[in-house]
Amino acid sequence: MTFRQFAYRNVVRNSRIYGAFFMASFFSVAVFFIYSMLMFHPDIEQGILGEASLIGMIGAEIILVLFTLFFLYYSMSAFLEARSHEFAILLHLGMEKRQMNRLVFLETMIIGSGSILVGIIFGFSFSKFFFMIVREILHLDALPLYVSWQPFLLTIGVFTSAFVVISFISVYFTRERKLRDLLKGDAYLNSTATFSKTRAVFGIALILSAYLLAFIVPKTSLIGLIVLIPFLATFGTYYFFSDSLPCFLDKARGKRKFHWQRYRLLSLAEQTHIMMDNVKMFFVVTMVSTLAFLSVGVLATMSSYTIQYDRLNPLGLVYKGDADNPYERNHIASLRIQLEEKGLSYHLSRFFVIKQTSSYTHNEVEVFRESDMNVLLSSFSYPLLELDSGEAVFIPYSEDAIKKLKNKVVHTVLEENDIPLTIDSVYPKIVFPGSIVSVNSIVISDEDFRKLINPIADKNIEQPTYHLFTFYIPQWIETKDIGQDIEASQYFYMKNRFSPFYFENAGLNYSYILATYSLFTLVGVLVATVFLLAAGSFVYFKLHTSLEREKRKFDVLKRMGLTDTELKKLVNRHLFPQFFLPWGVAMMHSAFAFLMVQGILKDIANISIVKEVVFAFGFFVLIQVVYFYLIRWRYISHIRS
Repeated sequence: MTFRQFAYRNVVRNSRIYGAFFMASFFSVAVFFIYSMLMFHPDIEQGILGEASLIGMIGAEIILVLFTLFFLYYSMSAFLEARSHEFAILLHLGMEKRQMNRLVFLETMIIGSGSILVGIIFGFSFSKFFFMIVREILHLDALPLYVSWQPFLLTIGVFTSAFVVISFISVYFTRERKLRDLLKGDAYLNSTATFSKTRAVFGIALILSAYLLAFIVPKTSLIGLIVLIPFLATFGTYYFFSDSLPCFLDKARGKRKFHWQRYRLLSLAEQTHIMMDNVKMFFVVTMVSTLAFLSVGVLATMSSYTIQYDRLNPLGLVYKGDADNPYERNHIASLRIQLEEKGLSYHLSRFFVIKQTSSYTHNEVEVFRESDMNVLLSSFSYPLLELDSGEAVFIPYSEDAIKKLKNKVVHTVLEENDIPLTIDSVYPKIVFPGSIVSVNSIVISDEDFRKLINPIADKNIEQPTYHLFTFYIPQWIETKDIGQDIEASQYFYMKNRFSPFYFENAGLNYSYILATYSLFTLVGVLVATVFLLAAGSFVYFKLHTSLEREKRKFDVLKRMGLTDTELKKLVNRHLFPQFFLPWGVAMMHSAFAFLMVQGILKDIANISIVKEVVFAFGFFVLIQVVYFYLIRWRYISHIRS
């Protein structure tokens, strides 16, 4: 038998251990290859997002490669640890360290070559189906399957280099172990580390500080604190697993009435040992799971915005311009012609808005005329306004504004024209997008509006009066191609100087938002899947590293009279913390992160993401429960054998 055959048979013989490593590696290769196929596709930049699509793919590739390198290194370290006794026997029989290093390298490359080959075949097989999804996401006319050497060469080159680098790094660290430590096998894993009460308190304090900042930031203007929160949470998490948790378990073991119970005695002793031995594993799983939760949570946030976009933007087209805007007539005529050519029904409303100074706030207020507003309200089939002289209503800019202004009564005077007003209500529906109206906008009666002769006193106001044209279009999603010439001229003016008009196309904006969300979904879901698969694999690898040792322990307990039911209870108490403690901490981190995001979004866009985030977290919990029972079944079957 040649040396290469010996390495190959070693891989086959240890297929139970290497199986999870191979599956995770080939899935990473497949995802990378699919993104490479998209990245090199000649039509990918023709979508609605243009080069942003390509940038998204490249970003996903970089994240995937960096994480895969870390994952491969951690996995190889676990495998070499599990086979330490086997390596010790080979060295004792006369194998040179150089030969052992070559053996590890060959085994790694056999697994790597297999995962690269299977991953590319799997990725190419699903490329056509994937392209069909991407074509719809990026609004492309066609995205045909193509064959090019570039994705194949890039994938083979990147992952071959990754496996070579990881194998050399793994061999380097293996070289540091002494023969007597290798001969101890599982006994070498027993931890002699101790915890510090100071670091234990410090870890809890760092985590609580991060949570407190996440709660405070949305209520303050100190947005820069967001940068500090990840550092506090990261260091706090490490100290939590290395010191805080062992300290807590040590306190629990000191309570004899609590500790000296049948299962509790064994499980607490075992958990203390596990926590001290696997600090880095728990920390890594927690942070990786947090990244996965945050990735999907961001997608849930964007999903919430796309769902609520119609409610927050009730108008299809909005054109706003100076009172002396020279392009107004041509632009409005052009929009009407384009809508009619496309066969879209619409309802046009025209507003003449005057700015005045309110004596109540001493700030500017935008004043709308009642008859103009009723024209728009009639197109929505909303209740019309009926105002007497001296009466006014607030125009809401968000749903929160409706709640805040519902019972508010304001007595004010429009100072420039000395018009007293009583504002005792707010219109109960959102009629303008938040980007169009200011936070101080009111509707007054036609009688009072005719009295607005004098302009606003503040000479620094760029638009003391302006014209507003709104197009209510029931099929507003189909307006994305309307007014492209106006968009282009608006961009030109804003690039060079102040534009005399502002144009907003809800259909076009929605198509950008939807395409961006879909692109992030495409990137985020697959990256999050790799993260979750890796997080579960870390626990799986650690379990198999110490599986023979655990089997001997349970054999002793069974000879002492441990029943099958009691065995399952002990296994549950043994595995449950390893699976659900890191995920629990990760969910706590993510929950406070999204509490902060929710507070910020509530102020900016009045969007609620609670429902989507709870659904995403519930889905993750379901996945973890299924994975837990799958591993538990395999673990118990091996313990019984």
